[in-house]
Order: sequence, then C-alpha cells, then structure tokens
Amino acid sequence: MAGVLTTRDALARAYGVGLDLLEISPNAEPPVAKILDYGKFKYEQQKKRNEARKKQKVIEIKEVKVRPNIDEHDYQVKMRSVKSFIDDGDKVKVTLRFRGREMAHQELGIKVLERIRAEMDELAKVEQMPRLENRLMIMVLAPR
Repeated sequence: MAGVLTTRDALARAYGVGLDLLEISPNAEPPVAKILDYGKFKYEQQKKRNEARKKQKVIEIKEVKVRPNIDEHDYQVKMRSVKSFIDDGDKVKVTLRFRGREMAHQELGIKVLERIRAEMDELAKVEQMPRLENRLMIMVLAPR
C-alpha cells in the first residue's frame, strides 16, 4: 500500500524491485495498480481459467431410437438407457422411426412417445414436444 503515486514514481519503484507495474482497475479514480511479476500473474490467471473449465459440465444430447411397434422387453431396455442418460445430466433425443405402411398409423408412434413421457415425468421435462419430420417423430427430454 504505497498510496497515491504518479505513474513515473510507480514505474520507478516497480523497476527498482525488478517487477512490473500492472493496472488492476483502470476506471477507478485514481486508477489502481499493483507491483508484481507479470509472468507469474498470467500463469495464475491461466490456472484459474483451466480450473473453472474443468468444473463445468458439458451437457450432451444422447439419442435413443425406437419403433412404433416396439416389444415390451426392448422398450424396458431403452427406458433403462434413457434413465441413465438423464441421471448423468444429459439431454435425451427420442427418435421414433416409421417404415413403410407404419406412416398410416402415426397414432401408434404418438402412444409410444406419450408412454415414454409419462414414465420419465418425475425425472425429466419435455424440452421439445413430439413433432414429425419426414418419417421420424422426434422428442427431446431434459433433466429436471
């Protein structure tokens, strides 16, 4: 704490000790500066950024593909994987594919997606309601 100094005096003190003069907050009145080793300062800032990046969770979108006439056991296996994805904090894209004449019975696909939505209601919320794109019906679930 050297108090208020002129820029020339502050630079002279910093170079006298063999360190750098670093302006911390230029908008303050008068501007605040510190005498420190600039290389060490940059290194510590980089470490802080890396630590912050390490702690953040990247949310991925996992995809589960189902069919309108899915068998019960297959459905249960798919639901287990959906639950594990949601528990890991990832979003889940449920893709229902229609083939051939199944397009004439889209209500079967809607029933399957509604069943998935009902089972996952306490764990996940529907981020994107089921919508039809060509032969695919897509719904996106996000963790609560």
